[in-house]
Amino acid sequence: MPTAPGIDPLDAALLALLAEEPRPGVLECSRRLGVARGTVQARLDRLRANGVIRSTAPQLDPAALGYPVTAFATLEISQGQGADVRAHLASVPEVLELHTITGQGDMLCRIVARSNADLQRVIDRVVGFDGIVRASTAIALENPVPFRVLPLVEQAAGD
Repeated sequence: MPTAPGIDPLDAALLALLAEEPRPGVLECSRRLGVARGTVQARLDRLRANGVIRSTAPQLDPAALGYPVTAFATLEISQGQGADVRAHLASVPEVLELHTITGQGDMLCRIVARSNADLQRVIDRVVGFDGIVRASTAIALENPVPFRVLPLVEQAAGD
């Protein structure tokens, strides 16, 4: 992934605007930010090219889709099975994210389920693969700090 050059205050303001309202047009952004349309377009192009803006897709809520239970599973895998385990986990729709980690375990995945009982089905499917040696699961009770990036944008603009 390309590395992003410094984020300045105008970039930060543009990113905050897009986070608040993901689909405004370039003209509307330029009006709200008080800069020329061409400036906004050039900034958007650069931010996309540098990987800062990865998508304009809507943020979907698994709970609203009928998956209110979130859990995190730490997986220990057999040596040399990483690629196969990744492919297996990618085939499980309830696996939302997968990270390779240090410390206890080799992989950490965020999974969702329709209920606590359904979570058992999902866990069985996740660990029902020869390359996974052991799993430890923790159910999330609440998410008081949801995924966010804007504080990083503000910090980067101040650097």
